[in-house]
Amino acid sequence: MAEVSLEIDAPIDAVWAVLADGWSYAGWVVGASHIRDVDTGWPAPGRRIHHSVGPWPMTIEDTTEVVRCEPNRLLELDARLWPVGAARITFTLTARSESLTEVRMGERAVRGPTTLMPNAVQDAMLVPRNRETLQRLRALAKGRLSTP
Repeated sequence: MAEVSLEIDAPIDAVWAVLADGWSYAGWVVGASHIRDVDTGWPAPGRRIHHSVGPWPMTIEDTTEVVRCEPNRLLELDARLWPVGAARITFTLTARSESLTEVRMGERAVRGPTTLMPNAVQDAMLVPRNRETLQRLRALAKGRLSTP
């Protein structure tokens, strides 16, 4: 499993607010280019974000579904990108203080051709992408603190 972590200078509820806002997904997930719809009740288990991935006009339309949700603590997603495959992505939040949150992001291929790639190759592809994803998540969480 490709795993990265980042400490974010924001309270856990500010970080969670970004994760819980399905419409913000394309703003912090590297590769997501457009949100077409978000199921009512996101991020409850079974709810989906309907997204496009990749540069226009070569986008792939698919969905990401919530597998498990523990508000302010954990969000587990099944991210689909057919025909490439699907990945299980887990975000774990830990409050380090009232104003500092550690976010751990783990990702692994679970279906499709990408599961045939050795773990070292998956890690080499996913770790830099996921580091950038967490940097973008941090920017949005901190931005919410400065918005009145």
